[in-house]
Amino acid sequence: MNEIAAIRQDQQSSEESGTLPHSIEAEQQLLGAILTNNDVFDRVASIIQPHHFYEPVHERIYEVAMRRIQKNALASPVTLKAFLEDDEGLKELGGPAYLARLAGAAISSFAARDYAQMIYDFAIRRELIRLGGDIAAKAGKVDLESEPTEQIVEAEQQLYKLGEQGQTERGFQSFLRAVTDAVHVANAAYQRGGGMAGLSTGLTDLDKQLGGLHPSDLLILAGRPSMGKTSLATNIAFNVAKAYKRGKRPDGTEGAVDGGVVGFFSLEMSAEQLAGRVLAEASEISSHKIRQGDMTEEEFRRFVEAAKTLEACPLFIDDTPALPISQLAARARRLKRTHGLDLLIIDYLQLCRGTADNRVNEIGEISMGMKAIAKELQIPVIGLSQLSRQVENRDDKRPQLSDLRESGSIEQDADVVLFVYRGEYYKEREKPDEADMTAIESWKADMERLHGKAEVIVGKQRHGPIGTVELSFEAQFTRFGNLVKAYQQGADYGGY
Repeated sequence: MNEIAAIRQDQQSSEESGTLPHSIEAEQQLLGAILTNNDVFDRVASIIQPHHFYEPVHERIYEVAMRRIQKNALASPVTLKAFLEDDEGLKELGGPAYLARLAGAAISSFAARDYAQMIYDFAIRRELIRLGGDIAAKAGKVDLESEPTEQIVEAEQQLYKLGEQGQTERGFQSFLRAVTDAVHVANAAYQRGGGMAGLSTGLTDLDKQLGGLHPSDLLILAGRPSMGKTSLATNIAFNVAKAYKRGKRPDGTEGAVDGGVVGFFSLEMSAEQLAGRVLAEASEISSHKIRQGDMTEEEFRRFVEAAKTLEACPLFIDDTPALPISQLAARARRLKRTHGLDLLIIDYLQLCRGTADNRVNEIGEISMGMKAIAKELQIPVIGLSQLSRQVENRDDKRPQLSDLRESGSIEQDADVVLFVYRGEYYKEREKPDEADMTAIESWKADMERLHGKAEVIVGKQRHGPIGTVELSFEAQFTRFGNLVKAYQQGADYGGY
């Protein structure tokens, strides 16, 4: 069975690949075990893929066998012969007779998983060697277009992909694999009683409209100043983090089974200010009182208790200002690698930096970068965004997609666009003259109707309907909550 070493010797010396880690014997033993007993494939399919094999002929044998077995067809030396008898590489090894020798030389199938793990480990080592060579070659080439800091970010990204997936390029995947993934997502929603497939925001009506926050989705949360964008994002972050429970998922991996680990890039406020908002919400003490230190003894005790409770919340805040989008991505990768990451929030998009020479292109680069982070890390990303002033010039101040500031690419890249709107804020500034009693009464009636209410307008949803979700808003605690409708009075409606 050492004919491969002899046949490939000249190629290995010319390519200097003889030093690359591999085990031809382990590959032969694994293939022999599979061809002898197809049930072995089920034990190793989750560990290795065809591209993990070092010997190209073995890669093709495994791929043909895999396709046969997945169709519930027999994969044996006889059945594989028809598919591989014209394979030039196999002819070098003796043709179809080599398949029979593989099956005949298989010692035992009980060690198949060990062989598969060994093949996988060697494949990762070879990929690491290749990456190391690429990094060294790029670092040695002095080029004005390639800054060292950019090379570090690129190297980290490639290493992250290798660590997470065991491969640097995912490439094409079969439709069968994509359909299977879609069925798993639908099953997750079905198991929750038709609720959600995604991560819960803690806001019942918003979850119903969105189906939760879905992995790989970019959600843009936009609004004019003082509408409560940051408050809503903070509320969602807090709700997700406090619900966090770790355990075994349906696919067998360890991770969040409820809630999740949240990363919050606060480019506008300091970490301390953001923590103050979360504490105001949790302790139900006015954020103004907290800042002023104007609390009663009972309130301060409640504040300290809330702080102790929140210590265990997996909510990580990075308040570095003006972060380049590439650095933001690198930090998100690092957080996922070290602590896990289930939701990323960026407050806000216009405060990130790109490399483009004009603002429109720079914003486009940033929104594309955020979408890339969502897909790469397989998490929902919520990016906050400012709206243009043209909203203020309309009678109806409710925002729309055309109000997204500086670039149409934000709307294009986003899977979901949400607008925060509080009619109470605008109505308060329309107070008529006290002398006009009729107008004052009408204004007071409108204020009473709008008081403590907010709207989240779903302006775009790639995978669902658009519409408006009504929420409650408590300004003193900067807290959004579930709004109890008239027909739900007296019912237990979750939330606040």
